[in-house]
Amino acid sequence: MAKEKPIMNVVFVGHVDHGKSTAVGRLFYDGGSVSEQEMKKYKEEAAKHGKAGFEFAYVMDNLKEERERGVTINLSYKKLMTRNFEVTVIDAPGHKDFVKNMITGASQADAAFLTVSADGGVQPQTKEHVWLLRTMGVKSLAVLVNKMDTVDYAEDKYKKVVEDVSAVIKQAGYKPDEVPFLAGSALMGDNIANKSDKMSWYKGPTVLEQIDKFPAPEKPTGLPMRMPIQDVYDITGIGTVPVGKIETGIMKIGQKVIVLPGRSGTGIEGEVRSIEAHHEQLKEGEAGDNVGISIRGVAKKDIARGDVICDAAKPAKLVEEFEAQIAVINHPTVIAKGYTPVFHVHTAQVPCQFVEIKAKLDPATGQVAEENPDFLKNGDVAIVKIKPIGNLVLEAVGDNPNMARFAIRDAGVTVAAGVCKSLIEKKL
Repeated sequence: MAKEKPIMNVVFVGHVDHGKSTAVGRLFYDGGSVSEQEMKKYKEEAAKHGKAGFEFAYVMDNLKEERERGVTINLSYKKLMTRNFEVTVIDAPGHKDFVKNMITGASQADAAFLTVSADGGVQPQTKEHVWLLRTMGVKSLAVLVNKMDTVDYAEDKYKKVVEDVSAVIKQAGYKPDEVPFLAGSALMGDNIANKSDKMSWYKGPTVLEQIDKFPAPEKPTGLPMRMPIQDVYDITGIGTVPVGKIETGIMKIGQKVIVLPGRSGTGIEGEVRSIEAHHEQLKEGEAGDNVGISIRGVAKKDIARGDVICDAAKPAKLVEEFEAQIAVINHPTVIAKGYTPVFHVHTAQVPCQFVEIKAKLDPATGQVAEENPDFLKNGDVAIVKIKPIGNLVLEAVGDNPNMARFAIRDAGVTVAAGVCKSLIEKKL
């Protein structure tokens, strides 16, 4: 079966309770991907849990624990067909203890909807998510001003949110005049898949129309094959199945691969035996595809989430140390030399130490503002030298931008985000 439409990965982000899951559920229901029966079942269940009005969120929050708590924990994936794309929608958690999943989601997205409620406006996580999207390289951004029903569909309330959000996204380096702002109500179904009749003043697209307006993702198929492992399953009759998104390149059946670092820390060699996406067997998978694969010669005990499957002829590098540009988003005090937080790189989590703060940059121009500062604080952009404590697979942004980005987390908070500029390879 030929792939007819390009795949577009769209992530919904934003502060907790601003209606992301409801927006996504409404999109699937009104877009025809969820049946009447299923919806009825969700509605009954929502009422049973004392969560009336949460039925749309249940479309994505299909884990029992999430239903009872009414929050999104895991990343949920579901497919939607639009005019231009086959869309994989990723509903990313807003709760701050779930930000690490949010990072994984953002790193897989081609486009994002920042969801901001009309009555809540900009919140701490609204800012954090914008910076993460930016650092993770999500270029296509749209803003959904949600819950317009709570402010009686008033244009002035919408305009106020647009103004506040514009300031936040501008600071992160997006151009507000190039970012579409949408007015809608996910709960009531206004401007999600269907046009609203309650806001004659709003002339923009619905969420569904906006997805088709995003530029088709450019597939980095010309770069060497890289697939960070998201999960590893043991499937009867098939064996060990690593699952993840092919970030760059093309994966073919029979291809020789190396899994880095692997349990050994020096890589495990194998050969691609089968590739499957959405329960279909593929001859090859390419950048952007979420796949499950089986590899001859690789057992479940050898590999784990965070390892990267590479083309054996052109593997990625294990890093001794690297130089990076980072933006400090949310640190309670200051960052100095010796600081050792956890770096989230593709699907890996590795503690890394700041060994040198080389320069502070002017965030607006990128020019050096101060050489060798003693510390960094919120809002600073800097060039730093980092040493991983353990095995880390990373590439420089000039070689492979898809494998160069990371977020830095400490005590449950994203303190900074950045990109690798250059690295020294670890000698094995």
